[in-house]
Amino acid sequence: MSNHKQIISVFTALKLKKLILKKASEVQGRSVNYKINYEMELNTGQYEAVMHHEGPALVIAGAGTGKTRTLVYRVARMIEDGIAPQSILLLTFTRKSASEMLRRASLLLDGRCEDVSGGTFHSFAVQVLRQYAKLIGYDNNFSILDQSDSEDAINLLRTEFIEKGAKRRFPTKTTLQRIYSMSVNTKTDIAAIIEDEYSYFLDDSDRIIGLLGFYEEYKKKHNLMDYDDLLLNLLRLMKEHTSVLNTLHKMYHFIMVDEYQDTNKLQHEIVLLLSGSRSNIMAVGDDAQSIYSFRGASYQNIMFFPESFSNCKIYKIEENFRSSNQILDLSNQLIKEAIFKYDKNLFSSKPTGELPYIVATRSEREQSEFLVQQILELRENGVPLNNMAVLFRSAFHSFDLEIELEKANIPFEKFGGMKFIETAHIKDMVSFMRILSNPADAVSWQRVLLLLSGIGPKKAAQVISMISDGTIKLSKADSLSEKGIPENIREMIKMISEMYFSEMSISDKCTVISEYYRHLLKQKHDDWKKRWEDIETFITISERYNNLQNFLNDMALDPPSKSLSDMEAENNDNEILTLSTIHSAKGLEWQAVFIIWALEGRFPSSKAVHSIDSIEEERRLFYVACTRAKEYLYISYPINIFDRESGFVLSEPSRFISKIPDTIVERFVVADGGSDISLN
Repeated sequence: MSNHKQIISVFTALKLKKLILKKASEVQGRSVNYKINYEMELNTGQYEAVMHHEGPALVIAGAGTGKTRTLVYRVARMIEDGIAPQSILLLTFTRKSASEMLRRASLLLDGRCEDVSGGTFHSFAVQVLRQYAKLIGYDNNFSILDQSDSEDAINLLRTEFIEKGAKRRFPTKTTLQRIYSMSVNTKTDIAAIIEDEYSYFLDDSDRIIGLLGFYEEYKKKHNLMDYDDLLLNLLRLMKEHTSVLNTLHKMYHFIMVDEYQDTNKLQHEIVLLLSGSRSNIMAVGDDAQSIYSFRGASYQNIMFFPESFSNCKIYKIEENFRSSNQILDLSNQLIKEAIFKYDKNLFSSKPTGELPYIVATRSEREQSEFLVQQILELRENGVPLNNMAVLFRSAFHSFDLEIELEKANIPFEKFGGMKFIETAHIKDMVSFMRILSNPADAVSWQRVLLLLSGIGPKKAAQVISMISDGTIKLSKADSLSEKGIPENIREMIKMISEMYFSEMSISDKCTVISEYYRHLLKQKHDDWKKRWEDIETFITISERYNNLQNFLNDMALDPPSKSLSDMEAENNDNEILTLSTIHSAKGLEWQAVFIIWALEGRFPSSKAVHSIDSIEEERRLFYVACTRAKEYLYISYPINIFDRESGFVLSEPSRFISKIPDTIVERFVVADGGSDISLN
């Protein structure tokens, strides 16, 4: 018997357990052969996640903690361990982010990283479906409809489902496409979507369901798939055809998914199937930044990810490289109150900074004036405009501020929603007010007349001509029936006439016009309720004016034409302030951030307070806003704001800031210091 066999025999007699020796590269966290010194280049949280080898893992990466860096280094580490790049699948939410990660990994290690399969869920779905579409009844050369194409296809079918002689409006193609998409991505019945989100179309539920069912048949008949079908059909393919699923399992041994908090139910199911028996799946994300439920994203995917896999390891990355500890203290306190969360505590090694400011103002206008003053002061202290941002819950929250910024000649660019004066419904309201100032304003008459049902350009031009030549006079609005003017035009002119000769205040005139316009708004826009909030803001702004011309001058935000020298001088100063909804600001950062309208009823929205899930998403939205700031954070709210929709006066600070300890913030009330505003 050989010595080796004798040793084994002795070990067996002693009933000792076997210990299998692995290669150096297989020992987690240890290797003498790595080209990259991972332990030196990463912090503890990042390093542990990067060195995770096999089995399921969830990486909770807080805001500003280097999530992308972690994914890049893990790709490099896996390839250094000898894992074939082609067997790694990296799923992200944009092609750009996948390409950037693999580019950075290649620069870090070598060109092998570019052979990793990276892309979006949708691009991955296309890749698979192009090979196997025939198995589910499509040709492999199916056409892909983008959102606009999808809406147009629905519109082709829409006319067949509109009830003849119906006196109520049927949903537009855009609304129908949204209903369909939300149903697919959340795996919710269309009827339930209509009841929860579009209750004013409940009476049309059967026709909507029939139309969207016909839309599905139409696509299959013409070999078409829209964006939602790509995910739906990939899932169906993997569920119904095990041979395809087995092929995918052989191809991809390791899967990583970025921004897991933004996945919807379809994407989560796809991930579960792709992971297979190996379960070599790593999900990376931040539960505290799940803010896209309106797109179908479900925070539950990341919250219950560990329950989807046995022996799932959880890694937390908590060192923040963006913000000061003072801003992080506020952010941590904010998310600490969340009901659904992973416990984590962000910290920074950056030098001590200023405490965040919570600022109360006596009115919306005073809030805007304070922001303008503080922005200019920060700029004088060395913070450029392009390193400042004003963030808000909803696009209409910035409308008053936009006017004050224009007055102060502060250039800005707005993201997420249109500028106030660019929205169709505000342009309509301004047109009515311009007519009250100048009844000969043919452009404004053209706009408001075309709002009326059955009135086209020809009839509008005829009426405008009669106004111009004096045939139609506001002073004789009661006699229009004698001139063969359609009834709806007569009603409009009569209303305008009454407002023109009225002694009412500007805001009261705006209110009367808005009530007249309300039924037109409902006819023109499915999202009229959201647009109505903008009109209420318009009325609020009008309350500060006693002179109609001054009001219209300030509403005309476009600056006058400049000389060539003025334009050249402006081009040399490329500083532009950012105005953005918080949804559009996710992933970005600025030296100074202003969060406005932190008022109960506005943020959180009054529409969110009846649902725990909605309130928690609002909290996460507030958290995302706070964690965009590097050094300066200002949170402001006006008090004594009358909310026309509810009929209540809003005066309480947002619940998200009302209980923040005074030790981690500074609270101020804006006081009138003469011509200036000061913090006391």
